[in-house]
Amino acid sequence: MGTAKLRLRWTVPPAALAALLGGGVSSYCSRERLRADGPTHLWEQRNALSSSTAREADRKSKRDHIAQVNADKSDKDTNGSNGPPEGRPSTGSAWATFTGKFGAAKDSLLSIEWSSIGGKIKNYVVPDWVRYLPETVQKLQRELSMAPGSLADEIWKEARDVDINPEIAREARVRVGDSLCQEELEFRRKRQKHARKALASYLNIKEDEIHPDDVPIIAICGSGGGLRALVAGTGSYLAAKEAGLWDCVMYTSGVSGSCWLQALYNSSLTGRDFNKMVDHLKNRLGVHIAFPPKALSLLTTAPTNKYLLSGLVEKLKGDPEADFGLVDIYGLLLGARLLVPRGELGISDRDLKLSNQRDYINDGSNPLPIYTAVRHEIPVIEEHANRDPEARRSSEKLEEESRKEAWFQWFEFTPYEFFCEEFNAGIPTWALGRHFNEGRNVVPPGEYAVPELRIPQLMGIWGSAFCATLSHYYKEIRPAVKGLAGFSGIDSLIEERSDDLIRMHPIDPASIPNYVMGMKDKLPPSCPESIFRSTHLRLMDAGMSNNLPIYPLLRPGRDVDIIVAFDASADIKRENWLSVVDGYARQRGVKGWPVGAGWPKETSDPEEIEKTLRETQNISEKQLDDKITKAQRDSPHTRHRKIEIPKTTNTNQEPSPLKQPIAPQDTDLTYCNVWVGTVQERTSGQEPPPSKRLFHPQHGDHSESDFHLMRPDAGIAVIYFPFLPNPSAPDMPASSSLSMGSGQLRSSETASATNVSDPARPVAPNPRSIDPEVDDFMSTWNFVYTPEQVDSVVGLAKANFAEGKEQVKRVVRAVYERKKRDRIRREMQALETKLREEERERRRRMEGFVPF
Repeated sequence: MGTAKLRLRWTVPPAALAALLGGGVSSYCSRERLRADGPTHLWEQRNALSSSTAREADRKSKRDHIAQVNADKSDKDTNGSNGPPEGRPSTGSAWATFTGKFGAAKDSLLSIEWSSIGGKIKNYVVPDWVRYLPETVQKLQRELSMAPGSLADEIWKEARDVDINPEIAREARVRVGDSLCQEELEFRRKRQKHARKALASYLNIKEDEIHPDDVPIIAICGSGGGLRALVAGTGSYLAAKEAGLWDCVMYTSGVSGSCWLQALYNSSLTGRDFNKMVDHLKNRLGVHIAFPPKALSLLTTAPTNKYLLSGLVEKLKGDPEADFGLVDIYGLLLGARLLVPRGELGISDRDLKLSNQRDYINDGSNPLPIYTAVRHEIPVIEEHANRDPEARRSSEKLEEESRKEAWFQWFEFTPYEFFCEEFNAGIPTWALGRHFNEGRNVVPPGEYAVPELRIPQLMGIWGSAFCATLSHYYKEIRPAVKGLAGFSGIDSLIEERSDDLIRMHPIDPASIPNYVMGMKDKLPPSCPESIFRSTHLRLMDAGMSNNLPIYPLLRPGRDVDIIVAFDASADIKRENWLSVVDGYARQRGVKGWPVGAGWPKETSDPEEIEKTLRETQNISEKQLDDKITKAQRDSPHTRHRKIEIPKTTNTNQEPSPLKQPIAPQDTDLTYCNVWVGTVQERTSGQEPPPSKRLFHPQHGDHSESDFHLMRPDAGIAVIYFPFLPNPSAPDMPASSSLSMGSGQLRSSETASATNVSDPARPVAPNPRSIDPEVDDFMSTWNFVYTPEQVDSVVGLAKANFAEGKEQVKRVVRAVYERKKRDRIRREMQALETKLREEERERRRRMEGFVPF
């Protein structure tokens, strides 16, 4: 969300369609939420502290909750079982709540008397599809009625069929520990073999010359940003594939739109072919995800209706305490638009379960995808009546501390495991959607567990940027309202309340069952108390915390050497998402992260920057000599040029060619930017200096960059590709030219457009004329891309990667050479140690020998 560009034109799903599907923007007083999270959780705290209306709503909700619990108890007493008679849902069940809302929305729609609207006015104001809406909605309600023979009845019967959903018969347990799961360790072993072969081709080295331990662990991550991130990320990944880099990659990680990208890539829809993926996007993105005729048609017509509604029925029938809100509707609509092929008949149920993606990665032929979401943990101050002054002062101190301690907990989803690093605990992905207690799944005797939570529901969670805090929302709209009269006064007032705004979510995040219930004594003491009081976890778009999913790549055991970050955020120059990782690295004790990477601050002192860049290298002169010689020999750009080695002991000598005068650092990054961290142990308590940016365009000689990458204490290399305008991008192919008419120009004319803020600008510009920060169609809130726009955005992404393609290869080669050298040094040390031990043993034997 932090990346979203908010437009004055609202393009999210219409409220009417949301109501028809049984949800909407709910308040924080639903019965399920009160029972799940308790009165001390964020969702109940909200603005009830200042709203008497909300407090009354909470009291009413609690009364309703008590009544519903009594009704459930009555059902249990009558039937001698935990639930109502077969075929009649309990009064307080999630399914009953959903169908009740749906019925009310349908009745409201049918109450409209279309005949009372004049013919001409009706034809002018009301679209044709509206006339067929009542009939369509009635059909959908019948299918969801759970009556014998209905679609919902069929789905629920299949949900308990072991042949269709084999995971429901498996016992699931919580795995506690900071190590990688066994399935991922096995994947790494197999993927390394594929990566070795790909690396040989990429670097033009014979495969039998590459030792498996020397292959760099490379990860690619994509940013958030809705369809912009999805389309631009597809272009970037396609370029990486064509360059040979993709096949060397061990991991991919995503936020929001780049999670959708990974889900599509690892499906039957694209066959792991990015060119097919581009075609799929061109075929499916031309219609808004919430356009009622298309969406309702897919939800009421076979075979797509069963394909899309199965997750909804399984979630609400399988979890009586579940809720269904705007995020679930959003996921349903995303699934209908993105997970359905063009012909709408070639659908595959296997594409709907994340664990099924193991089909494409178990043999190591593709990278392991990592999907992300976050939970917003905000400590809550409990209110006490009749406080004495001392208690009040204590409460004020607690309130001040709690505002500082709000944080986001990151959760990662892979085809193998759903895991939270803060909990040091995870469950098998195929068990997502189940309730757990004390580390074991809770399944009633004689019954099966619920099927795995479906990908449409997960897609809604991964991309739920609209669940942002009020602080995030204001941050988005602030640039658009800065010019309004009286803005400064309003701005100051809002800034004073920023601590309160960051605690409020106007729209509820989605929920999934909490798998760490009853495990307080088995998890780290740093886990918040609220976790152990909540039956459900409320998860949202990870872009709330960081729009680049780097944290999972730094997890112990993944040992990533190179991170290639493709950033299609809408606020690239305003938010330094790379630098946000600095705090995480310090907190987790991550060694090797390049501190200070990302967009330089405009207020940076040039002298301080130069001093940082010229920081004395804390290695011996011989090591420096060896490294420079190796960099000269191995770098394709310096192989035939003599490099003078600087003598650090003589301060009066002339500057070395490696120490050319450094121009003041610019505040704008280029298409490809490289930093490398260090694993040096620092004894002082001072903050480490910012990492040096390598291959700076103002430096003609990049030999020193090669040297820094190959240093013995070099850490993680970060390659950052921000999604920037590129006037040098090539024209679109002639076949992609736009037809004349409707105010649009041909591609040749579009390419010459220079006024990017002109409202008359064509909808589908050429790659060279796109400005991602300005063009309306690239807003995070835009859900329609024409085929020409898809081609243009993909073309720009590919052109930007081409600008840094050679730098990426140099980084990969340098890291490979460093790992090779380090391995050889370790082997030599081990051999020397072995020889010394053998020599000592031989001497002991000789000393103990006594001749006759």
